[in-house]
Amino acid sequence: MNDYLKTLSKHRRLAILRHLAEIPEYTGNASILQDVLQGLGLSSSRAQIVTDLTWLRENGFVEFDPSVEFVVVSATTRGIEIARGLSTHPDIQRPSPKV
Repeated sequence: MNDYLKTLSKHRRLAILRHLAEIPEYTGNASILQDVLQGLGLSSSRAQIVTDLTWLRENGFVEFDPSVEFVVVSATTRGIEIARGLSTHPDIQRPSPKV
């Protein structure tokens, strides 16, 4: 994966976590996430989103049932901490400081 694609993936992962941190019960679905990411200038295919959601799940930042076709995802405490900048991970973009 080239540097540009790695950077996009880092930003997409952060955007997913930030969106989940702002919605009730920290829970959303892949279809809505695709629209949210597009609105942020991070147009992504469903496959890219599911790949990043799978990576986030494997690393303990979100939870969802991978055997279900309609992906409903919930952020974990660890994922919310990343979204709010309270902790970091080298493969997720660090949020900018709030002014």
